[in-house]
Amino acid sequence: MVILVLLLIIVLAIVIPGIRIINQYERGVVLRLGKYSRTLNPGFRVIIPYIDKMRKVDIRTTPMDIDKQEVITKDNVTVNVDAVVYARVIDAGKAVLETTNYRYATSTFAQTALRDVTGNFDLDEILSKRDEISQQIRAIVDAQTDKWGIDIESVRLQNIELPVDMKRAMAKQAEAERERRAAIISAEGEKSAAAAVAEAASMLARTPGGINIRTLQTLEKISTDPSQKTVILLPTDLADGISKMAR
Repeated sequence: MVILVLLLIIVLAIVIPGIRIINQYERGVVLRLGKYSRTLNPGFRVIIPYIDKMRKVDIRTTPMDIDKQEVITKDNVTVNVDAVVYARVIDAGKAVLETTNYRYATSTFAQTALRDVTGNFDLDEILSKRDEISQQIRAIVDAQTDKWGIDIESVRLQNIELPVDMKRAMAKQAEAERERRAAIISAEGEKSAAAAVAEAASMLARTPGGINIRTLQTLEKISTDPSQKTVILLPTDLADGISKMAR
């Protein structure tokens, strides 16, 4: 009986250390005597204790922040740019065997790609073509990390920090543009008003008695003002005759 108990204890001491539980979002990379053996899927798994070693790898999409990088643009403007990389492990074996730290390796390479790509654009292009720049960075980083078993799902530029003097210059430019647009709108309004007045004057001139009616309306408005006024009216025919004689 004692022997059976001892045997049971020995078996448990051997088996229990070999029991592994792998979560749904993980994969288990097994090394047997230091050599890659297999990759285990989620669930209840058993390895050989003391001979096999297993490392769990998270295969969920992981955001990696790229620290702020100082970049000199194509038009020689110094800006600080940061970004975020969304990466996911698609081959757990490569992620463990090809790099000592796949997250650090991916982030470091993305920093270099960020500087290289943004340095090929003018400042105006960096501000207006974020998606295009992000796609170029993603393509470069994804090509490198593919051999590490990493898939780069997307790259997003976050903050683009401009020098203080550049911010002031852009603010002045924006203000000047707003003033220019306001002047154009005002000029268009005056032009429309002048056209309307000219059209009204032409219609009054063509309408018999139109000027007289307009004159009476003006007199009616003036008469409501209590200030002293002296108004001299000339018949229309007399005014036309004087005008013809002046010519």
